Amino acid sequence: MPLPNIPGYNRLTKTHKYSAAGIAAAGAAAIAFAVVPGGDAGAKTTAQDLPNKPVALTSQQADAQAHHEVLTKQSALAAKQAKEEAAKKAAAKKAAAEAAAKKAADEAAAKKAAEAKAAKERDTKQAASRSATRIETVAAQKKTYPDNLDGWIRESLDIMKQKGIPGSYQGIHRNIIRESGGDPRAINNWDINARNGVPSKGLLQVIAPTFQTYHVDGTSWDPYDPVANITAACNYAAARYGSMDNVNGPY
Repeated sequence: MPLPNIPGYNRLTKTHKYSAAGIAAAGAAAIAFAVVPGGDAGAKTTAQDLPNKPVALTSQQADAQAHHEVLTKQSALAAKQAKEEAAKKAAAKKAAAEAAAKKAADEAAAKKAAEAKAAKERDTKQAASRSATRIETVAAQKKTYPDNLDGWIRESLDIMKQKGIPGSYQGIHRNIIRESGGDPRAINNWDINARNGVPSKGLLQVIAPTFQTYHVDGTSWDPYDPVANITAACNYAAARYGSMDNVNGPY
């Protein structure tokens, strides 16, 4: 700081010089404070003294606020779209599950119907087969034979075959001719059997006890019936001789 230009300044002591410099500085400060417009040494400025006016946003702040609002709207729209999309997916998944369940139920029903149809067809075929068998059996049972010695022997042979009784046409025919000459009403009233009260009767001359013991189911109980007589006699011969074919004389 330059020394003040005061006459005789250089002759002052150092103490006097510092005192003068201080006084000069204080005066300059007082002059500067006095020239401030509206200056009031005792006045103080506070926030309450500021005018109560709305604060205007700057252009940059307005842009930031607008951008924030756009982002908020976009976020809300995205959330709504995501919710709607999730609902659509859930509905589609539920519809697919229901369709799959319906398809499975339809397939099960179709399979069950097919099995029932197949079972019905099998039953129908089996019934038809049984019916055909019955028809064949009935036809066999209703097979007709001529009412003569040939027919009687053949009918007896068919019955014997069903019952497992052995014998041949030749063996039966041979014994019939010897015993009765082919007369189904033939009867022996002179031999020992007749004297005992049980005369031999029919084509193969069978006594009553023998006929009753060896009678074959399905034939008549009349000892004079040609088929019943032949069949019972062959059944007796099979039990005693092995077969009517083995009989070549009185038996």
